[in-house]
Amino acid sequence: MTGLRAAAAPAGGRLLDARLSLLDRQVLDVDGVPVGVVDDLELDDIPPGVIDQAQPAPSVRAMLHGGVVLERLFGGRRPRAHFERIDWDTVGEIGPAIRLAAPASLVPTSWLEDWLRDNLIARIPGGRHVPG
Repeated sequence: MTGLRAAAAPAGGRLLDARLSLLDRQVLDVDGVPVGVVDDLELDDIPPGVIDQAQPAPSVRAMLHGGVVLERLFGGRRPRAHFERIDWDTVGEIGPAIRLAAPASLVPTSWLEDWLRDNLIARIPGGRHVPG
């Protein structure tokens, strides 16, 4: 591919390929409870216009998650304001899944996810608890 470059890792940071290491990865809370999937990223330090190869690599401000499956099924794209943000400061570990340093109760969920949990999943026998 043309136009790609290898950049040095920023001081005190880690250089990642967002497509391989972050996007579409499962997000788990500190206890291993699934929170969502990374659908998009919010980046810092991107100048307007064409990105110059001499500029440092951008840094991640937040991971965004939400009901992207509906967009993939029906097409279209919803406003970024409808995504839920997970601040980058809450990321504890990046591996096969992204593990947060916070419990799931502190991670925002979408109204659709809350509604489905309360009105649909809870009505399924065994849907109110995880079998032990």
